[in-house]
Amino acid sequence: MTTSLVTNACPDIVLIGPTGAGKSTQGRLLAQHFEVPQIAMDRLGGPYYTACGLSGALWDQIEGERGFFAAYQHWWPCYPSIVEGLLADYPHGIIDLGAAHTHYEDEHLFRRVQAALAPYENVVLLLPSPDLDRSVHILRERSIQEQGWGWQFDEYDWLEHWVKDHCNFDLATLIVYTEGKTPDQTRDEILSCVNRR
Repeated sequence: MTTSLVTNACPDIVLIGPTGAGKSTQGRLLAQHFEVPQIAMDRLGGPYYTACGLSGALWDQIEGERGFFAAYQHWWPCYPSIVEGLLADYPHGIIDLGAAHTHYEDEHLFRRVQAALAPYENVVLLLPSPDLDRSVHILRERSIQEQGWGWQFDEYDWLEHWVKDHCNFDLATLIVYTEGKTPDQTRDEILSCVNRR
């Protein structure tokens, strides 16, 4: 795979957080600010999924036979390899990871991702609010409006877990809250925090 080359003064910034938190938007804005490519898991992750033997057809098969959560559970053990692969090939610049890649029920899987992100000084967790219940509420409404569902399935609430469990908080070196701010204001806050560090 082709490794991205970042040769200007762009700091390494990794964006993490639940779905709808603004990772893709901030990744785009920060990449534009530094005039570097955006390293987005959503755009570049395909080959790493394929290398793990994962495909849309396999997901559909498992979901059809055993349900959505069973398909998700089948994917979960592969996510650390996907994160490790992306960071090995694209180690520098503005990196935004998908929500699923930083939340684990299995501590061993989580420790692998924690080790992969350990070299990064700027791991920015995006959340709407320091009030976690409010964050869940905002993200649920946003997901229903934009994606057509609220990430509750088979008695498992992804948004509750993504927002409230320890994983993202343990991975983050910075937390930026977005409620009441424009995307540009959030970008500027990230830049200010990174500069202070």
